Amino acid sequence: MHNQFDNTTKAGTVSGTLLTIFVNLQYEDILKTVLLAGIGAFVSFFVSVGLKYLLITMKNHRRRKW
Repeated sequence: MHNQFDNTTKAGTVSGTLLTIFVNLQYEDILKTVLLAGIGAFVSFFVSVGLKYLLITMKNHRRRKW
């Protein structure tokens, strides 16, 4: 019976915390978060592609030198 009380308390605490967060979120904050995540993914992708290109170019340049 004690275990059931612990699970109920945990579930109530988690759901109350999530509900409080959900109620306090504003549309502008969500939009800003989505926009910044998109920009971060875009920049990360192109930096990875650029570094890969640079690495391949350096390897090919090194092979031609010998």
